[in-house]
Amino acid sequence: MADKSGIIKKVSGPLVIAGGMRDANMYDVVRVSKLGLVGEIIEMHGEDASIQVYEETSGMGPGEEVISTGAPLSVELGPGLIKSIYDGIQRPLDAIMEKAGTNLERGVDVPALSREKKWDFVPTAKLGRVEGGDVLGTVQETDVVSHKIMVPPDVNGELIELNSGSYTVDEVVGKIKTDKGEIYEVKLMQKWPVRVGRPYKEKLSPDVPLVTGQRVIDTLFPIAKGGVGTVPGPFGSGKTVVQHQLAKWADADIVVYIGCGERGNEMTDVLNEFPEIKDPRTGKTLMERTVLIANTSDMPVAAREASIYTGITIAEYFRDMGYSVVLLADSTSRWAEALREMSGRLEEMPGEEGYPAYLASRLAGFYERAGRVVSKGSDGRVGALSIVGAVSPQGGDISEPVSQATLRIVKVFWGLDSSLAYRRHFPAINWLKSYSLYLDMMEKWYSDNVSPDWMPQRNRIMALLQDEAELDEIVKLVGMDALVASDRLKLEVARSIREDYLHQDAFHEVDTYASLEKQCVMMRLLLKFYDMTEAALKDGASINKLVSIPARERIGRIKYVEENKVAAEYDAILTELSSEIDAIKREEK
Repeated sequence: MADKSGIIKKVSGPLVIAGGMRDANMYDVVRVSKLGLVGEIIEMHGEDASIQVYEETSGMGPGEEVISTGAPLSVELGPGLIKSIYDGIQRPLDAIMEKAGTNLERGVDVPALSREKKWDFVPTAKLGRVEGGDVLGTVQETDVVSHKIMVPPDVNGELIELNSGSYTVDEVVGKIKTDKGEIYEVKLMQKWPVRVGRPYKEKLSPDVPLVTGQRVIDTLFPIAKGGVGTVPGPFGSGKTVVQHQLAKWADADIVVYIGCGERGNEMTDVLNEFPEIKDPRTGKTLMERTVLIANTSDMPVAAREASIYTGITIAEYFRDMGYSVVLLADSTSRWAEALREMSGRLEEMPGEEGYPAYLASRLAGFYERAGRVVSKGSDGRVGALSIVGAVSPQGGDISEPVSQATLRIVKVFWGLDSSLAYRRHFPAINWLKSYSLYLDMMEKWYSDNVSPDWMPQRNRIMALLQDEAELDEIVKLVGMDALVASDRLKLEVARSIREDYLHQDAFHEVDTYASLEKQCVMMRLLLKFYDMTEAALKDGASINKLVSIPARERIGRIKYVEENKVAAEYDAILTELSSEIDAIKREEK
């Protein structure tokens, strides 16, 4: 290892320049100074290596030793990931706290996966030919996650030994004689470099929706399983709550939540809430299928850059098992700021607003690792990795570089609006600015699995909201009295759509989640109200009486009705609505 050691020449915050590193390679992990701080080589000039250090470098100076490990930054993948909370370079924060107390000490070296805990391994494969990605057996990691022990993607050969029993992650459970004639020892754990995407057989079309239970998302701007979306918005507009709702209710087997450079109290909310929330899919707590990566704003800047890659590599690993995984990154703006700081210290030519010229390509490289894929292995299992990244543009201005680079890549844009947030309309997703490019691909799925009239209803609701925006402009100019009765009715129906359908209370035990079936019934009811009142208007009924009809109150409150009672309530409201409209018609005559 001596030939890969060097001497510190310069320290500039998280950037360390070391000389004498000719035999080291780009992206090698290094240990810096006598404290053994973890760093990564990000640039080479002759014998000089530029190293980004993932820990605080104060008190360090020239002359101290730097030693290369000769391996890239990698994560440990195996049983023990679920329910864990890691920092940006996959150090378990609970284990560090036991060893060093509540404040992170520099140079603490704790393995990502416990070397003491034993796991019950149940073999499922038979001896004989195996290829990368084949499942050798399972470990019941939590009550709801069966952890599949797979052949590493780059190993092919003959399985010559496989044992059952209780093992730690670094004990040998089997042996494979590879095609090169070498013996590969199978353990419950494998390592994978974070900057390299895990391979798969085939990427599938994103034509299955990721159901979130949030009406404005599922109805108007759905995201596909294996899709990519972004939630940009100014401070206080509800980005974090939207991401928490997705983590709680999205139709996913595994959730990987990355708190990247955001406030520590937001991660505290996650840590306090998730163990208490009863998962509607399993009946257990949400933590039973969650991995948390916390690299908050008071933790080292350089580790933010690594945290995104650490998170997505763990997510890809579970995707390869055939699970549907949701990765939530909060927020990619803080990650981009870390890139900007390192780029500035490296004295690279700055791009727009000081961000490095490679910002867009780095973002694209991250989001491109999403997808619904056929995993490697002989059983053809399908897994999905969906990514939703929050963006925190300064002052809510989405014309800044991070937002614009993100919008060029993602296919779903949920634009949060501070004016909606100030009016207490949550989720504050602006229905006139947001979009989803997956809609056309998923139309057949909605028709086959929910209702043939799902998309026609969705399109009518969107048209009414767009008409409302145009009519609002007229009202501002000439007043409500200048509108004809049919346009006034349109405004009232659009108001009902906004207040009774799109508005959703994240903290109400019933309204926090709405199934697609319930959403379909609610849409149908609102459009029935519009059709029936419009017909009555043509028959000469008074617009004032129609819009103040008592049944409107019940229409507005159907979102608080439990799923199993929605159909009966729908029938009851329609009966009441019909009789009230008939009464108004008789009065007019």
